[in-house]
Parts: sequence; structure tokens; C-alpha cells
Amino acid sequence: MITLKSKFISLSLILIMFSFSILNGMVDDWGRLSGGIENLFIFFGESLWPPDWSVLEPQNYPVCTTYPLFDFTCSTAWIGMTETIKIAFVSTIFGSIISLPISILAARNLSSLSLSYFARIVLAAARSLPSIIWAIFFVILVGFGPFSGVLAMTIYTVGYLGKLQYEAIEGMNNVPLESARSMGLSKIEIATGVVIPEMANSLISQMIFMFEYNVRHGTVIGIVGAGGIGYYINLYLKFLQYDKVISYLIIIFIVVLIIDFLSISARSYFNEEGDISKPSWWDLFIPKMKRVE
Repeated sequence: MITLKSKFISLSLILIMFSFSILNGMVDDWGRLSGGIENLFIFFGESLWPPDWSVLEPQNYPVCTTYPLFDFTCSTAWIGMTETIKIAFVSTIFGSIISLPISILAARNLSSLSLSYFARIVLAAARSLPSIIWAIFFVILVGFGPFSGVLAMTIYTVGYLGKLQYEAIEGMNNVPLESARSMGLSKIEIATGVVIPEMANSLISQMIFMFEYNVRHGTVIGIVGAGGIGYYINLYLKFLQYDKVISYLIIIFIVVLIIDFLSISARSYFNEEGDISKPSWWDLFIPKMKRVE
């Protein structure tokens, strides 16, 4: 008898073999991998390590007037990272506000098929281009700076978060919706009085996740001049100062870990089970497995 486990294993093996066959058709010469590891170690030892932590020192201009103990707040690393977080925060708030009504229109259990498909096309168009492409577009449109980054990340947030929202709305229990319809409530009343309160925990959790996502991707859009720490990374890449680049990457890694931990802690207050236990740092690397009853 063929079990579900054996079907899963067979399907996985077929997909893996098929993927390798596709990869083999795209790679002209596998021999190029022979010296890859050695080149990586040479590049790491000669250009990347040790990191140049002068990126944490205050800039020469403008003159830093902060108390000496906090003069690191005048450094390019601090300025770039805080700007990235600001861009991510503002774009997440604006994107959430814009995406929610569109996602309600896109949900098939709340809207007609024609209206639902139109709203989905709008959301698909917003997320079809990566945030860095949107950043290039807005840099051309409004010029360099964090404003371009906010606009780019907001558009992408609308598309990405909107999809998560309408899928969550479509997956909600139909009993409250049927009860609201039987009471003669309008679609706006159903959305504001039933859907949003019912899905509040999920929507807030998705918004927190989106902020975490935007912080990661906000480090990239600065490369094209849309503000954030990516601007300084691109600057030092041009001057081949890789030891400073690795310093920025380490700082980004640490900040992302901290935000991940805060995000896990915040989302634990908005899950369905009402679990408000604070996670440990191990949850960032080894998620807890839920016990099956």
C-alpha cells in the first residue's frame, strides 16, 4: 500500500532530479567551481578581514556636537542604519493603510469576482517589480534621498502585504460573515464591523512582519540613491574599500537579529492561541516545534 509519506518522498525526489536537470542545462562549465572556495578565502583574508570599524567614528563634517560618549550617533553607520529603519517604518505604516481597503476588495468572500480580480491585478502590479526597481523609478521622478525610498517601499508594501491580507481574509470563518449578511449589513459595515475586528490579530502580525521585511530590503535601495545605509555601502564598493563594507554588513546583521527578536516577541501577543510568552534568542535560529495533540 502506498502511503502518504512514500508519495511525498517520491515527489520530492522527482522535483529534486528535475531541478538538477534544469540547473545542468543552465551551467556551461562545472569546472568553474573548482577554484571558487580558494578564491573566496583569498578575497576574505586580503580584502574583507579585519573589518574597518572607522565607520562608527563621527564624521569630520558636519562637526559632531554630541556628548563624546554618544559621538557614534554622528557616524555614517548610525546615520545610514537609522535612516533605513525610518524608511521601513514609514513605508510599512503607509503601505498597510493603503493595502487594507484594496485587500478587502480583493477578497472573493467579500466582493464580486470582477471587482476582486481588478483589485488583485492592482496588488500584483505593485509587487511585480522589486523594491529596488521602484526605487530607481522614484529616484528619477523625485530625485535622490529617503523620500524616494519611502515611495518605493510603500508601493511594494501595498502589493506584498495586500496579498497576505486578502488571503487571510478569504481564510476566515464564514459564520460571522453569513450572520452579518443575514442581518442586512452593507459591505462597508461588514468590512469595518466584522472582518477587521475578526482578523485584527492576523493583520497586526502581518504588519509587524512587513516592517521586519522592509528593514532588510531597505538596506538595498540606498545603492541606487534612495537613502539608507545602502548609499554608504555602494560608496565604499566603488572605492574598493571592502573592509568598511563588511563592517556595514555586520552592523546590518546585528540590527536585523535584534529586530527579528523584537518582532517574534511582538507577534506572540497577536497570535490565535493568545500565547504571550516571550521567546528566547534561540527562537531566531531554532524555532520551537508545536506539540501535536
